[in-house]
Amino acid sequence: MSDRPVVTRIAPSPTGMMHIGTARTALFNWLYARHTGGKFLLRIEDTDRERSTAEAVQVIFDGLKWLGLEPDAEPVFQAERSVRHREAALELLARGGAYRCYMTPEELEVEREAARAEGRVIRSPWRDREGNYDESQPYVVRLKSPLEGETLIDDQVKGAVRFHNKDLDDLILLRSDGTPTYNLAVVVDDHDMGVTHVIRGDDHLSNAARQTLIYQGLGWDTPVWAHLPMIHGPDGKKLSKRHGAQAVSEFDDMGYLPEAMRNYLAKLGWGHGDDEIFDDAQAQAWFDIKDVVGAPARLDWDKLNHINNHYLRQADVDRLVDLAAKIHESRDRRIGQAQREILARTIPLVRDGAKTLLDLADLTVFALRERPLELSDKARGMLNEETRARLSRLRNGFSAAGDWSVPALEAALRAFAEAEGVGLGKFGPALRACLSGGSPAPDLAGALVAIGRDESLARIDDALSHAA
Repeated sequence: MSDRPVVTRIAPSPTGMMHIGTARTALFNWLYARHTGGKFLLRIEDTDRERSTAEAVQVIFDGLKWLGLEPDAEPVFQAERSVRHREAALELLARGGAYRCYMTPEELEVEREAARAEGRVIRSPWRDREGNYDESQPYVVRLKSPLEGETLIDDQVKGAVRFHNKDLDDLILLRSDGTPTYNLAVVVDDHDMGVTHVIRGDDHLSNAARQTLIYQGLGWDTPVWAHLPMIHGPDGKKLSKRHGAQAVSEFDDMGYLPEAMRNYLAKLGWGHGDDEIFDDAQAQAWFDIKDVVGAPARLDWDKLNHINNHYLRQADVDRLVDLAAKIHESRDRRIGQAQREILARTIPLVRDGAKTLLDLADLTVFALRERPLELSDKARGMLNEETRARLSRLRNGFSAAGDWSVPALEAALRAFAEAEGVGLGKFGPALRACLSGGSPAPDLAGALVAIGRDESLARIDDALSHAA
C-alpha cells in the first residue's frame, strides 16, 4: 500500500461514554493522516442495535468535535452496510474461502467440549463436506482458515507477531439469521473506505490475524497494522473509575482545554525527544506511528495539569471569559456584561495559578461577589481601631489616585506603608479581607485592579462601616 495515499480511521461503538483510550487512538490516527497528507475517517460500529443509541452516537460526535479531531468525510454507519457485508461473505463462499456450517447448538456444544479436552480450536465437520446442503435448515457461514503455517502481522508498534494457523478457529462470518459478525464487517468496511492503516488498541491484535485471513480470502490488500498499548492509571494498573476521569466528557467537565488534551494525549506512548509542550503543527510534523512505544502508558495528572496551565496562560482572554462565564452560570451566578468585563480584567491576573478552568473560575469569584461582603470573625478581629483608621487614610489616598493599574497601585501601597512607618503586614491582610471577603485573590494591587476603583472603595467603606 506504499503507493496509495494514507487513509486512517477511528471506529468506535456507540454504547456509552467515549473513553480516553479511544480519544488517544483517534488522535494518533488524525496525527498520522495529517503527517502524511492523508485522510482521517470515522465509522460508527453500531451493529449492536440494542446498545447503540442516537445519544451514544452524539457522544462520539461531541467528543471528537471538542478534541478538534473532526473527520475529513461524512461518518460511515456500519449497520447500514449489512447487505454489502453479506455480499462479501457470499463471495468468500464462491471462492472456496468459506463454507456453510449446519451444526446444531447441541452438536456445537459437543465439539466445543471435545476441543477443550484436546487443547485445540473448534473444527466443524461441515468444513470439507461437498454438496448435500439442505437449504431449508439454518446454517452459519464460517471462514475456512488454513490448518498449517503461520499468519504474520507486521505490526508498526509491536513488531512481527506470528499466529499459528492451527490455533485460529473457523470464525463465523454470517450468523444463522444472515447478520454479519464483527470481523467480517470490519474488513469489508475498511476495504471499501480505502483504509490503508489500521491504528487501534492492542486488544484487537488477535483480531488482526483473523482479519488478515479474510482479506487474503477475498483477494484484497491487507492494511498496515499498528496496535497501541493500553493507558494505565498512575499505579500501573488498568485504567478504571478509581483513577478518576475515564471519559472525554469528564475531562471537559473538569476544565481541561482541548489543545492541552491533544498535547498530553500525544505524549501517552509517543514523544519527540524531551519536548513537553508542542502545538498541533509540530505534532503533525513530528508524528510517525513507528515511534509509538509498545509499553502501556500511564495517566499522570501532574503532567496533565502542568500542560493545561501552559495553555491557560497562552489562551485568548475573551475565550477564557466565555468558558469561565459558563462555569459561573452553571453555579447559579448571573453573568451579564458588567460581570464579563470584570472577568476580562481578572483572568490575566490570576490564570498563572490555575490548573484547570474550574480553578480559573474559583480564582475569579472574589471579583464577582456582590456587596455587602460577609466578613469572617477573623477579618473582623483584624479591623481594630488602629487598622480601621489606617485603612480609612489608605482609602482616601486611593480615591485620589489618577492611575488605577497594577504598577501604580503597587507603588502607592509601598509609599503608604513608608509614610505610615509600618510594613504591609500591618494593614495588607485586613485590606485583602475587605476586598475579597475571604475568597482566594491575587496580590493586593491585582485584586484592586480586578475589582475596579469604585467597587474597591465601596467594599472598603462597607467593611469599615460594618466593623465600626
